[in-house]
Amino acid sequence: MRAFRLGDAHGSFPIFSGRGAARSKGRWHKRGQEVIYCSKYYSTALLETVAHWHLDIPLRQHYIEIEIPAGISYETVTAHSFPKWLDDQKASAFGSKWCQEQRSVILIVPSYVARIDENVVINCSHPDFPKLRAGLEYPVFWDDRLFSNP
Repeated sequence: MRAFRLGDAHGSFPIFSGRGAARSKGRWHKRGQEVIYCSKYYSTALLETVAHWHLDIPLRQHYIEIEIPAGISYETVTAHSFPKWLDDQKASAFGSKWCQEQRSVILIVPSYVARIDENVVINCSHPDFPKLRAGLEYPVFWDDRLFSNP
């Protein structure tokens, strides 16, 4: 399996790091937990980034491809297995418990903006985290039409 992550190449933290996420609460974690949010598809990673940046073109964005080897522990969340996943507080509590209990290194969750696609949350504190491999950083080339007003 593979996953894609976008980030600021000149940011405070490396793209393959959970330290930035630990600074605040997120959809699938609580503040202080080091997780990495990524997507199963490059296009979903782009869309997730656009949803967070609103109307401004994100500057200096790069992407990495993360290799998740066969046999790595994972858990999957679906609308059927966790019907309240759209509720930010319930999703954060679920993901925080998953992270704290170290049930797996990977949590596969539905994408909020592309509901039939999936995102991948990586638990950086899990003992199997070092088995994941991040590739080289490559620049993201944005299409201006994503950020222009008609």
